[in-house]
Amino acid sequence: MSIESFFDEDPSDKIKSKIRQRRAQMLVHSCLYYEMDTTTVSDDVWQKWADELTKLQNEHPDCCNISFYDKEFEDWTGDSGAFLPLRTKRVREMTLRFLRSYEADNENR
Repeated sequence: MSIESFFDEDPSDKIKSKIRQRRAQMLVHSCLYYEMDTTTVSDDVWQKWADELTKLQNEHPDCCNISFYDKEFEDWTGDSGAFLPLRTKRVREMTLRFLRSYEADNENR
């Protein structure tokens, strides 16, 4: 066994990381849209992310228990983010952090 094999990333870690990223995006961008009446991505981009999350979760159910909104995304179909927990303190904080960063980036352009 080579030394490099000890540092190879477990493929399931990559999938779990992508699932977490897409869940966060669904939460943040749904909160922006449904709760704050604004958006930073097109409907097409949002749907692309939603479809990718659906596919990942369906193809890798063993990678869905990541302690990040597992129950809330258990039956995720990608149809809508309206029924996600958008009013929770954690989601609102994530959304506000994202929005501040997005606005700062756009000011510097």
